[in-house]
Amino acid sequence: MEGKKIIVGISGSIAAYKAASLVRLLIKSGAEVQVLMTPAATDFITPLTLSTLSKRPVFSKVSSEEGWNNHVELGLWADAMLIAPTTATTLSKLANGLCDNVITAVYLSARCPIFFAPAMDVDMWHHPATQRNVQQLQSYGNQLIPVGHGELASGLVGAGRMAEPEDIVAHLDAFFAQTADFAAKKVLITAGPTYEPLDPVRFIGNRSSGKMGVAIAKVLADRGAKVRLVLGPSKLQPTHPNMEVVRVQTAQQMYEASIHDWEQRDIGILAAAVADYRPKEVADKKIKKKTSSLSIELEKTPDIAANLGKIKRDGQLLIGFALETNNELDNAKGKLERKNFDFIVLNSLRDKGAGFSYDTNKITILHKNGTIKQFDLKSKAAVAVDIVNEIKAI
Repeated sequence: MEGKKIIVGISGSIAAYKAASLVRLLIKSGAEVQVLMTPAATDFITPLTLSTLSKRPVFSKVSSEEGWNNHVELGLWADAMLIAPTTATTLSKLANGLCDNVITAVYLSARCPIFFAPAMDVDMWHHPATQRNVQQLQSYGNQLIPVGHGELASGLVGAGRMAEPEDIVAHLDAFFAQTADFAAKKVLITAGPTYEPLDPVRFIGNRSSGKMGVAIAKVLADRGAKVRLVLGPSKLQPTHPNMEVVRVQTAQQMYEASIHDWEQRDIGILAAAVADYRPKEVADKKIKKKTSSLSIELEKTPDIAANLGKIKRDGQLLIGFALETNNELDNAKGKLERKNFDFIVLNSLRDKGAGFSYDTNKITILHKNGTIKQFDLKSKAAVAVDIVNEIKAI
């Protein structure tokens, strides 16, 4: 980010204390930083602190005793505008074009990319009005930096934490680093679980959320790739001009959607948690509880990775995932060889903060040439950048 001009807008949240670290990291990365604050934000962290770190005056009003702080000029000056933390109030104002402070005024004048990192309590984050505002902002082309999961100021535990400064800087760094370096590539990505029906009501499934695969799909789409995302049952609603989302339920459906035009794809990334077995017979009516036990005969589902690996042509890359609970490296190496992967991404359920449903992940990448790379615990957005950069390096 050397030489990039970044506006950091800080709204009134307890998470504003993270702004000092955020500004410091941006400056350290070589960026020029102009801090804007809502009046409420100054109750949580002083403008003097941020002015000292940024080496620029901090603006909290459109006009002050020193004169008019030209929001139009600031909007033209910046290479990017980052609003962190973005409170529920500020989200609403941005989504609806309300202009009553210096941040919203600069936002409406900005011609640069806009990033927003929400911060609020769990119930506020999940409220339909908040989610509508987030979707509205994204529909304008603004980029969401996902919230984290953990203990909140209220004492509750859940989603709503502002992303950590290191993850925000990684997100911006990846944005500026991208040069449409995957523009000529067609990519297949699988993500999420599969649900294998027992009857019209019940199914065999797993706890995969699809977050990791969707994060990878977004990074590649941002970097110009044409992405076909085959997504199992998931609450996520990914959208991107460079992304085709194919919704499936079962392993058979995922297999058919994946092999559909595999020969035309340059890269395959198999991040889905596909069921290995399915009921051999599916009842057409709800199974009633009649006896003290129930036996269900299972049969294997199609092995998507093995089938794609068998027909992989020269020049194609195939990336796999392994979620393990024991003998992690040995199991991942075996899967790497059997499936004809170019590299495999290993994560362990024994690592705190990694695995299903978390917003973070800790991975190890094993290449077919024997190279092993270990990465620290990061947000899944940051992990996605690491994985895509590893593909680029091949």
